[in-house]
Amino acid sequence: QVQLVESGGGLVQAGGSLRLSCAASGRTSGSYAAGWFRQASGNEREFVARISAGGATTRHADSVKGRFTISRDNAKNMVYLQMVGLKPEDTAVYYCAAKNPPSSDSWNEYNYWGQGTQVTVSS
Repeated sequence: QVQLVESGGGLVQAGGSLRLSCAASGRTSGSYAAGWFRQASGNEREFVARISAGGATTRHADSVKGRFTISRDNAKNMVYLQMVGLKPEDTAVYYCAAKNPPSSDSWNEYNYWGQGTQVTVSS
């Protein structure tokens, strides 16, 4: 089992920055792949970024590429999403997820989920 808790969401102005954190427990930190997903009001959950168990391989959705960066610190059992150049369309609830390797873009392949953290970007 993996337990996940997100933090770091909030209200920011367009063009601002925010770092989301995901604290993991219940399993060796390097034994799971992780991803970030988001869901805006009225929309379906969508892929944002993923990272391999060891952190060497990452992938980001085209909509956030160049602005968002996923990373992890396995010594601290943490996964991060650094967001810069935020836009109003980034407004959503952001979820951290984990699964057995390999990582994936598909939300339905992840076994464990956090409760989400709200990110609101004003113009």
